[in-house]
Amino acid sequence: MSLTIMFFLKYLFFATPSATSENIPKTIYEFKVPALTEGETIDFAKFKGKKILIVNTASKCGYTPQYEALEKIYESHKDKLVIIGFPANNFLFQEPGDSKEIATFCQKNYGVTFPMAAKISVKGKKMAAIYQWLTEKKYNGFMDSDVKWNFQKYLIDEKGNLIAVFPPATKPDSEEILTAIK
Repeated sequence: MSLTIMFFLKYLFFATPSATSENIPKTIYEFKVPALTEGETIDFAKFKGKKILIVNTASKCGYTPQYEALEKIYESHKDKLVIIGFPANNFLFQEPGDSKEIATFCQKNYGVTFPMAAKISVKGKKMAAIYQWLTEKKYNGFMDSDVKWNFQKYLIDEKGNLIAVFPPATKPDSEEILTAIK
């Protein structure tokens, strides 16, 4: 690999600063994020009184079939739970598509109807503000965590408190997650 390409890749993945602590919302309900559908926004204030399961997703990952279980849980619990998918290309370039490609993939292959945000970064210097909130105790008041891989899950209770973090291998329909949702 040429030195120019290596510099470009380093700049692309590490040079863009993340959100500063001054612009990280104090509560999950202050977040408004671009939706996967162009021109739409996901306003977390609309989810007060419901649990929120946030999942970083990818189309070309061994965990991608978790979309199916996520959709089933969303359909059966949407009166008290919202699931929000955040496509991210942070792990081995497993989410290379643009918004239209990701939306088509999710709908065609898994019938996803839960809200999907626009593609973001969930780690590193380009980490989106919502993932800074999710992964840093100084913001979420619960715990520090690192996003280990695609399909890591963050559960927020009805009052907006982060209450659990589930590793990528934990299936969405596992007893552990279903108990936490109920």
